[in-house]
Amino acid sequence: MTTPGAPRITRGRAYLTIAAGLAVAGLPIGALWAWVAPPINGVVALTRSGERVQAYLGNEAEHFFIAPCLLLGLLSVAAVVAATLAWQWRAHRGPGMIAGLLVGLSAGAALAVLTGTVVVQRRYGTIDVDGAPVSPEHRVHYVAEGPPVFFGHTPLQIAASLLLPAATAALVYGMCATWSTRDDLGGYPPEPVRRPQPAVTAEGVAPPRR
Repeated sequence: MTTPGAPRITRGRAYLTIAAGLAVAGLPIGALWAWVAPPINGVVALTRSGERVQAYLGNEAEHFFIAPCLLLGLLSVAAVVAATLAWQWRAHRGPGMIAGLLVGLSAGAALAVLTGTVVVQRRYGTIDVDGAPVSPEHRVHYVAEGPPVFFGHTPLQIAASLLLPAATAALVYGMCATWSTRDDLGGYPPEPVRRPQPAVTAEGVAPPRR
């Protein structure tokens, strides 16, 4: 017999659903980023000494910073929305939901990075400076380089980029929890509401305040 007000699915299944859904959401996020992220336009030029050099046009080098910011922005928006929706799943509020958000968003960020890298690689390819069609008659060859997904290639930079969406979701969910006036956060099973105990004075028990 089902208890009135009990959720239809178990806590473990709810957490697994959140984690799996957020992980899969990384695929379209990565594809969307690859579509809107700006490439880095440049040239491969032949100098008078016969040396091949690669240079970027105008402020195009700024896209090395803009593109990773755009990906983190998309992932952060997904994290805020996911944390807000997870909080609305009232029956399963608690630390387990935060764990599901952390696992799902970390996996989703990794899949978004992988998807974006693959799509960008297929779209722009790799610049071959040595094979660029430059000659003394045509010294400049215009190229477009695919945008990067990370600000750098050190382990710390990569880990920070992958964990930032999860940290954002944990912060949003934690803020929602601090606004709750109940110890059980309104989840299931509900805990009895604690009534204030009457104060004890030297003359005896004081009447409760109204």
